[in-house]
Amino acid sequence: MLTVSNLSVQFGKRVLFDEVNTKFVQGNCYGIIGANGAGKSTFLKILSGKMDPTSGHVHLELGKRMSVLTQDHYAFDNHPVLETVVMGNKELFKIKAEIDALYADYSDENMEKIGEFQVQFEEMDGWNAESNAAAMLSNLGIKEDLHYSSMSELDGKQKVRILLAQALFGNPDVLIMDEPTNDLDFETIAWLENFLANYDNTVIVVSHDRHFLDAVCTHISDIDFGKINHYSGNYTFWYESSQLAAKQRAQRNKKAEDKKKELEEFIRRFSANVAKSKQATSRKKMIEKLNVDEIKPSSRRYPAIIFKAEREAGDQILNVEGLSIATEEEVLFKDIDINLNRGDKVAFISKNSKAVSAFYQIITENKKANSGKFNWGVTTTQSYLPLDNSAYFQDGSLNLIDWLRQYAQTEEEREEVFLRGFLGKMIFSGEEALKKSNVLSGGEKVRCMLSRMMMKRANILLLDEPTNHLDLESIQALNNSLINFKGTILFTTHDHEFAQTVANRIIELTPNGIIDRYASFDEYLADPKVKELRERMYV
Repeated sequence: MLTVSNLSVQFGKRVLFDEVNTKFVQGNCYGIIGANGAGKSTFLKILSGKMDPTSGHVHLELGKRMSVLTQDHYAFDNHPVLETVVMGNKELFKIKAEIDALYADYSDENMEKIGEFQVQFEEMDGWNAESNAAAMLSNLGIKEDLHYSSMSELDGKQKVRILLAQALFGNPDVLIMDEPTNDLDFETIAWLENFLANYDNTVIVVSHDRHFLDAVCTHISDIDFGKINHYSGNYTFWYESSQLAAKQRAQRNKKAEDKKKELEEFIRRFSANVAKSKQATSRKKMIEKLNVDEIKPSSRRYPAIIFKAEREAGDQILNVEGLSIATEEEVLFKDIDINLNRGDKVAFISKNSKAVSAFYQIITENKKANSGKFNWGVTTTQSYLPLDNSAYFQDGSLNLIDWLRQYAQTEEEREEVFLRGFLGKMIFSGEEALKKSNVLSGGEKVRCMLSRMMMKRANILLLDEPTNHLDLESIQALNNSLINFKGTILFTTHDHEFAQTVANRIIELTPNGIIDRYASFDEYLADPKVKELRERMYV
């Protein structure tokens, strides 16, 4: 279907890809993973022809159509919404434009040409194009009254959905998507997961959303040391099997035969669990390809994120009474009452992300509420990861050692040896510890902020979108750490797997109060009473 031959990419002295040979075949969904900077987005640009490799080439089978999820939100501002979606099938749209132009300049001479084009148009199911595009838009939450609006009139979140519909339109033979779940709500992501899990053609996707990768991928394509290796299975299979293989590599006294049996048992257990899932039918093809010989230890480095509280909190954690806040344009939340208990791990959600950020800012005394009050228990200590951390990195004179020293609690922690060791565990080794704090990437800043939180040893953690900017390794390490944390957690995330595995309570902030349930995230989303409440409370 799509073949990559002798592909190399070099920027100056840096070699990103070195003589890569691989193929992507029909019926498989490939999740491209790799450390930040490994070249995931670059690889997708080369596959889609938007960028040339240094050497080598990409070949798409003759007669096959490729569709790419567009990242430029302004590219179609001069077009109506429905037309933008149909433009996803370039050949079909071109034929339609030819027919329209010939009708506009109608003559007996043009009649024959129109007939030829209409035969092609019919073969491509062109007469149903607009109704198919409209159905796709409706599935993605774009209401019918917007279908004939100009793209320029819509907001960013609406455009993301329309461009996604454009990429999916017309059943392309190869579908390429870079971070398709960005800016989508959980319901739309669930629809997309279901659509792709039952898609018969080739899908190649980059995503940091592990739940999404698990739901849609038949293969994980790992970019490592300038090469790309395909592994059968979804992300969880790749992660757990590579961890098991790494553990086995360290067990030198264990017989090869026993190691193989352990891997076979792992595959059997994993397959049994997948067979029970709601997407069992569509994932059957993934299970059938799992192979012991493909399991390899990974060279990935995972940061050592371990939160330990200096002391346990008492029974009084946080009490919120009648809290309200509104901007000039909208009510964020109104008259909310919350009482948190020790050991609660609460996922705060809202259809308006500003509401949750405002709530965190109020209870950390970084913002004033319009009305209401809150009280933290006297035995609580809080550590907060804000959505915007730029205020912590204003002083460009500090290197990372000196930056982290500001948050040391003891004399021992102020020592350079301790700070270097701490930073090393957070993947800032050697010279990286001397980087200036104002030149860090988004992911590096979040790892620094997590280091600061760990040093505080608080018994209450507040995290506003902690997975933003992090690579999959850091997300996985943070996820595991919060599962194991013995204190209380208040967090917000767009990462479904994170919410499902960490939270034991869900609180939704709405303009008309809260919805509060002790439940897992999946249970909350599936609860019919909650669905009914959500519809009422956002009116």
